[in-house]
Amino acid sequence: MITHLDAPTAWQRIDLISDVHLCDATPASLEVLLQHLRHTPAQAVLLLGDMFEAWIGDDAAFLKDAPEHTLMQALAEASQGRWIGFLHGNRDFLVGSHLLGALGWHALDDPCVLSTAWGERFLLSHGDQLCTQDSDYQRFRAMVRSPDWQQAFLARPLTERREIARAMRQASMANHQDAHHTVDPTDDGVDLVAALALLHTHDCPVLIHGHTHRPQTQALGASHGRHVLSDWDLDHPPLRSEVLCLTAQGWQRQKPSRPSFQNP
Repeated sequence: MITHLDAPTAWQRIDLISDVHLCDATPASLEVLLQHLRHTPAQAVLLLGDMFEAWIGDDAAFLKDAPEHTLMQALAEASQGRWIGFLHGNRDFLVGSHLLGALGWHALDDPCVLSTAWGERFLLSHGDQLCTQDSDYQRFRAMVRSPDWQQAFLARPLTERREIARAMRQASMANHQDAHHTVDPTDDGVDLVAALALLHTHDCPVLIHGHTHRPQTQALGASHGRHVLSDWDLDHPPLRSEVLCLTAQGWQRQKPSRPSFQNP
């Protein structure tokens, strides 16, 4: 995996996206993402995790009658012509080298240092490991990221994996709703002390991450800060999607344009 991404001079715009949660229930989100990948003026697009609602193994994408196969083909076609980096999230940590190779995407480590052509440094992460107060989730994360657990899970039949993933999604959605019952809209569960320490460790002034579904830009002390990326859902209200664009002129949050696509 790439731990330090040195952007070539040709990269004069870099787009960052996370938490699209692609699945059968989000055709509009998929269509807008495909359009953005095809037509963005950015030379590179960095995907910071949870691009898929649940990924149960690369083998599903190579079965022609599986929905993952159709999704893989659409993403591979739209990804041609630009550099795309992928960082695992808590929903798609099982994305492996076979899928990335078929898509033409490049694996990024978490965290990954991005050095731009205009001299700025950013630290990229999905962000879930910074929610340190959620001890139950951190134990779960350590379990599912272990090679032994992943090997055992991937050895199960696809039908069984789909059912396990469905149960995990339901539990995650319940926990997510409970975590958002807070008075302070800037409190997204991220340990800001840990975030600042991570920035110091990697000598970066700005952290960019997703996971919390609470887009914001926040100062961390006098000389550090973070950009939290938005999640996407263009199929269920409230509709939302966002791209964080980095250029030599600064950063900007943009809403990708929607095609003439109507839900049935």
